[in-house]
Amino acid sequence: MRIAFQGEPGAYSEAAALKWHPGADLVACPAFDDVFESVQAGRTTCGVLPIENSIGGTIHRNYDLLLAHELRIIGEVELPVVHSLVALPGTARDAVRVIYSHPQALAQCDRFLRSLTGVEVVATYDTAGSARLIQERQLAGAAAIASTRAAELFGLQVLQASIQDYADNITRFLVVGRGSARQEGMTTPDADKTTVVFSLPNEPGSLFKALSVFALRGIDLTKIESRPIPGRPWEYLFYTDLAAGLHEFRCGRALSHLGEFAPSVRVLGSYRAAKRESQ
Repeated sequence: MRIAFQGEPGAYSEAAALKWHPGADLVACPAFDDVFESVQAGRTTCGVLPIENSIGGTIHRNYDLLLAHELRIIGEVELPVVHSLVALPGTARDAVRVIYSHPQALAQCDRFLRSLTGVEVVATYDTAGSARLIQERQLAGAAAIASTRAAELFGLQVLQASIQDYADNITRFLVVGRGSARQEGMTTPDADKTTVVFSLPNEPGSLFKALSVFALRGIDLTKIESRPIPGRPWEYLFYTDLAAGLHEFRCGRALSHLGEFAPSVRVLGSYRAAKRESQ
């Protein structure tokens, strides 16, 4: 199995891919778009993409890309994320004048960064890529926020570990793949989570009416996210995670009911939800 992920070796997405399928052949991609294109073109079996962090929130770009591609969500992975401040060996922490990392990692370490003085914070495309940048350019006085694995891979020193704002820092990743609905878990009996996206008419009570089709059937909504519809100002799509598999009668009936008044309804995938490590 070949799995595409965004970033450099040592990225958290790489760790999530290995958690999903240990021993898989991993393919690093520069951008989220490249992950989707790799899977779509058949160069990789599936792709692993971050969708939400328990501190930093949603990665909106990947919601947009889910809609733009004909791929299905076939699973999800939850990964505890521990950020470290890493730099060239021999660097003192008070000598750091610039810190590089991905915007999500920077947001997850906001309190730590605000405690520093005289330090420039620079957003980059990847946590592990920031570590690689420091190693390749031998940047004295620079540090990256990255994983300890990235520090090991690029020969860097950990100046301070666990610098994220909260100990329970978890990123949820989606696994996307090609194929038929049956091949991708759309009718798998053990699927217990379904992701749908729908639009609604702009009229009073339309969202209440939409949510009621799930409430009336006892279906829990574990997440709902609105995103703008491109080219249609102030109109929105609603991405929703349902705690039910598409094969369940109540889920099918709820979506049929929703389709009676929603202009568009699309199932993005039905799959086995990730289980928390404490469970």
